Amino acid sequence: MARANLPAQVIVVYYSLFTIRNSHVRTMKEHIVVIMPAYNAARTLERTYRDLPMDLVDKIILVDDVSQDETVEIARQLGIKTVVHVQNRGYGGNQKTCYLEALKDSADIVVMLHPDYQYDSTLVPDLIAPIQRGEADMMLGSRFLGGQVRTGGMPLYKIFANRFLTLCENLVLGLRLSEAHTGFRAYRREVLETIPFLLNSDDFVFDSEVIAQTVACGFRIGEIGVPTRYFEEASSVNFRRSVVYGFSTLWTLVKFLAHKWGLAEVPQFSKRLRDVVSRYHRTELFRENA
Repeated sequence: MARANLPAQVIVVYYSLFTIRNSHVRTMKEHIVVIMPAYNAARTLERTYRDLPMDLVDKIILVDDVSQDETVEIARQLGIKTVVHVQNRGYGGNQKTCYLEALKDSADIVVMLHPDYQYDSTLVPDLIAPIQRGEADMMLGSRFLGGQVRTGGMPLYKIFANRFLTLCENLVLGLRLSEAHTGFRAYRREVLETIPFLLNSDDFVFDSEVIAQTVACGFRIGEIGVPTRYFEEASSVNFRRSVVYGFSTLWTLVKFLAHKWGLAEVPQFSKRLRDVVSRYHRTELFRENA
């Protein structure tokens, strides 16, 4: 109670010193894992890998979703831990495996990076810095911050769709994001130990569901601006799949509101990851306080 009577500037200094000291301690102990959900990334994987700041990254995990090219062979040649699906599980299904593997490997911060060279790997330190400082629990790399999205080559219809869906998500979820549909993301371990991502879709809407779950569980989301590259080898969702993704995202928001207003029991938002995994796997997935 005595702290409330301190002058404002003293409180700011106290907070700053506390933040700096604890940020340093966290950074010294953090285990940074980059996960790559891969499908036919043979022509871009090595370039993506070479740009990563290896002095910061402790481990890279690539999950191959039954690629028809040499993605697996190249990943193994580069020394990347490689997990190969028995059958194609889709973009969301791939991420589920990625996050489970990262949790098993004791990751403190998990960075999702597409191996298609669309996002700038060198920006991993900037992406995770707010998490290291304790300012955010989940970080997004926004292609709209900085105004480089058109020069990067994003199709016009995707710009409009992205803007519209992000606006809807901001209104429903109480966020102020410039983009909610980026494939360059970072998570504090506690987020992935909490949100029941295994209940999500195996399709592209997985990304939208994760953001809604992160908000439902009370975690903080931040973003930084990142440049992006659109070229022939970079993966891209076609128009039909984009339409399906858009409606699926809107349906996710409807379910979120139904949960928030108590109109329906929605397991995606009411359960936690510990509730939906086998008890035989809890020891390898969760830390004692999870």
